[in-house]
Amino acid sequence: MLNSFLQSIWSDLGLGQTAGWTKPVMSGVTVLLIIFLAFLSAVLVRRFIVASHQRLAARAEGPEERKRIETLERVFRYIASVVVTVVGFMLVLSELGISIAPILATAGVAGLAVGFGAQSLVKDYFTGFVMLIENQIRVGDVVEVAGKVGAVEELTLRYVRLRDYEGSVHYVPNGAIVTVTNRSRLFAFAVMDIGVAYKEDIERVGQVMKDTATELRAEPDWADKILDDLDIAGVDQWADSAVVIKCRLKTIAQEQWAVRRAFLGRLKKAFDREGIEIPFPHRTVYTLPAHDNLPADKPALPSD
Repeated sequence: MLNSFLQSIWSDLGLGQTAGWTKPVMSGVTVLLIIFLAFLSAVLVRRFIVASHQRLAARAEGPEERKRIETLERVFRYIASVVVTVVGFMLVLSELGISIAPILATAGVAGLAVGFGAQSLVKDYFTGFVMLIENQIRVGDVVEVAGKVGAVEELTLRYVRLRDYEGSVHYVPNGAIVTVTNRSRLFAFAVMDIGVAYKEDIERVGQVMKDTATELRAEPDWADKILDDLDIAGVDQWADSAVVIKCRLKTIAQEQWAVRRAFLGRLKKAFDREGIEIPFPHRTVYTLPAHDNLPADKPALPSD
């Protein structure tokens, strides 16, 4: 259809008699036009996806939903780019006189061979698609997958890119992900084990911990990050040198580590102020008199 349209324009210009050289020129013009239309289609599709993302993000109920929409936008842009590129490439081959039917047949056979030989790659794409549909991971989440922990910087159908606390980047194939531990959903808990000396009054220690948590929650910088009062589970262990009390603070997602550090810092000052001992390992050494260590048949050495 496109070729017929160009031929009619060429004839209207009075150049239809010079068929010897017009055919390759028309093919070249058609190829350039296909490339231009493919580029224009890619731009329009990209703008449509971006506009849809903005509309959906404006209607999103919260930051969790907006993060999911952003992740889906990235994936749809990638898929659209691949589809437009493949279709444009096939049209160019067809215009150049290269039959795409054998190529498609060969690609089908090769696809089966590659499918059997690259099952892990197929598994990566299938797992990535399922994770996106089920909203398991989004860009910006802090997750643990395949033994790696970090913030999600990129999520594709092929892999998940994480950056850990040290700044190291981990590329985890989606097929290697069996369990997803997402630490960025709605809320979290800053879990702490507080060790005090055996001589301390547990009820008094618990009251100091609650007072410290209340003071921390009253500070403007932490008021919006801590969602509830301190929850003290009770004595969790009788350790070698300490009684371990387990507690937790409910926080908004991804703030549990900062809240934990802030609470422990203030609790150390509160314990020092109240004279509550934070124990450290002790070792008691008993020594026997020298003559008690000697064999019965040997006399004790004279002392100076």
